[in-house]
Amino acid sequence: MNRLSIIVPTLNESASIVACLMSLQPLRGQGHEVIVVDGGSDDTTMLLAGDLADQVLSAPKGRARQLNYGADKAAGSLLLFLHADTFLPEDAGDLLQDVMKSGIVWGRFDVRLSGSHPLLRVVEYFMNMRSRLTGIATGDQAIFVSRSLYDIAGGFPDIDLMEDISFSGILKKIRPPICLNQQY
Repeated sequence: MNRLSIIVPTLNESASIVACLMSLQPLRGQGHEVIVVDGGSDDTTMLLAGDLADQVLSAPKGRARQLNYGADKAAGSLLLFLHADTFLPEDAGDLLQDVMKSGIVWGRFDVRLSGSHPLLRVVEYFMNMRSRLTGIATGDQAIFVSRSLYDIAGGFPDIDLMEDISFSGILKKIRPPICLNQQY
């Protein structure tokens, strides 16, 4: 089995970290790893993450630095970068195993916003359509990338904002992404 490393950057995420990490426990049970990389929280984020992750690390503040630090410590052949307020579909483990077996090197999931207001479905539609048309992904879409392509791309650019968009722009110049558009 190929191993998946899920890297979750955090900064004062005590309100959402337990739910996020609890949703990843089935993947841990399948032998995949979860790495939380905190950027200096002054709440209980790191304490709450303790038993729910394989590694809980501290890194300099800044999402790009945190993501790169987590990737450096990861053992998986596929890296998945997940925001602490983002959830994967229930069948994500199977979908990502298929990705690893197929040789697909990077991609993202469709975003599904929480809430039931009809306008949220419209926002989702346009976010996902923009990603399909441009090949650009955001962190809310759970970007995944093979370890080898991550290394070739040089990791996330060390910038304070939109590191995810910049990184996916680098990746798409090498190879187009795949979109896993599963229903939640």
